[in-house]
Amino acid sequence: MTSTSATPVVFPTLLHGQAAEAVVEFSMRSEVEAVVLVNSCARGAAAPESDLDVALLIDPGLSTEHRRSMEESWKAWYESRSVFRDLERLSRFSRIHLDLFDGAFRPEPWDDGGGPDSFEIEIGNRVAHGRPLWERSRAFAQLRARWLPYYGEDLRRQRLAMVRSSCRLNLERVNAGVARSLYFHAFDKLYHAFQEFLQAVFIARRVYPIAYDKWIHEQVHGWLGLPELYAQLPAILEVHQLESDELCDRARELLDLLEGWARPDAG
Repeated sequence: MTSTSATPVVFPTLLHGQAAEAVVEFSMRSEVEAVVLVNSCARGAAAPESDLDVALLIDPGLSTEHRRSMEESWKAWYESRSVFRDLERLSRFSRIHLDLFDGAFRPEPWDDGGGPDSFEIEIGNRVAHGRPLWERSRAFAQLRARWLPYYGEDLRRQRLAMVRSSCRLNLERVNAGVARSLYFHAFDKLYHAFQEFLQAVFIARRVYPIAYDKWIHEQVHGWLGLPELYAQLPAILEVHQLESDELCDRARELLDLLEGWARPDAG
């Protein structure tokens, strides 16, 4: 596989590379501007049992019907190529995940406590850490120029205020849930608040994340350079007795982290 990136892509197995070549072969059509390898394979963090995630950057003017037609064509292509069956046999997780995207990332306002969302994650995986395997035009380069190193300051402050507010609201719901003996509900709100806290930290420091439920050590310790923060994170979700006020203690600890690490001027 020849990548258009400065450094070649190293796949976890030969089959992953062959499957990627088959995806590129399918994608050489007028609607596709670039084939972008994303997620763990793009970052060189994949294992032999990992799936292969690919995003096709398509013409933003493509109609819904045309997109459906492409998706149907992909299904037929997937079924017709033996390399994909061979990849599937490596493990139950080693499959191709192919998405179409037009490069228009649209931030949306949340309902109260409605986060986290995937706005920054999509830019992080597809643009900041995506590896182009094939490009028809400069569309992907232009996408990088538009979104890197980070989006505009007005939007950043607006997004950060929204995420911080949602995180605080979910932490209040932890306390309300415990007061009503709704312990599983309270833990769910704690976990939502934990992910919103991570989103807020990344926004505050102008770094695109790739996930809020995995690769946490790599992102917080490595990319953000905050080992002292990472050391405090596992304990937030370590609840020894669910039916107790311990959930309220964890909520207070997370609120302290929010105010200390995700301020608008933290970056």
